[in-house]
Amino acid sequence: MPSLSTAPAPKRNPDAWLKPGVLIGGLIPLLVLGVGAARGTLGANPIAEVLNQLGLLALIFLIASLAATPTKRLLGRTELLRVRRMLGLFAFFYASLHLLTYVLLDRLGAPGTLLEDLLKRPFISVGFAAWLLLVPLAITSTRTLVKRLGFARWQRLHRLSYLVAVLALVHFVWRVKKDVSEPLAYGVVVLVLLALRLWTWLHRPTR
Repeated sequence: MPSLSTAPAPKRNPDAWLKPGVLIGGLIPLLVLGVGAARGTLGANPIAEVLNQLGLLALIFLIASLAATPTKRLLGRTELLRVRRMLGLFAFFYASLHLLTYVLLDRLGAPGTLLEDLLKRPFISVGFAAWLLLVPLAITSTRTLVKRLGFARWQRLHRLSYLVAVLALVHFVWRVKKDVSEPLAYGVVVLVLLALRLWTWLHRPTR
């Protein structure tokens, strides 16, 4: 009697829940802000509150993307690595909303005021520089452009994300002025990530 063969079980897709979960989780803060703005529960200065929250979200997503490789090397976890591109794009998304809120709502799109702020207010110019550096990183995040650039050149370009994080932290510190405990806490995290990157670079195998 011929033996019955069983078909191999289909492979599980590890991203089946991860990417949709990050996408939904990444958009929830924006929904909360929108509901708060509609209900008028964002405090006495809602524009400033929206600016602060959008900027903070951009920084959080940027730090999460930077933590992807250390998390894999130290803990053997690959979840952040598999969604690193999405995390980086969320950082750019929220940074862009932060900038647009400042331009369109805080400064009402007045070109003269914007130029004056860039020239005379250092925290504005530093924040704008951080956003400008995010632009090429977001543009080159597609697989097609990674192949076109070559992985080595793409990797060198995306190391700018550490500089973006430093500039964003400087922008944060200069914006809050007095109580810098929150930006300093995020600064410690970025410093640890930079140290881990340096340690990895110094201990990489030589050919």
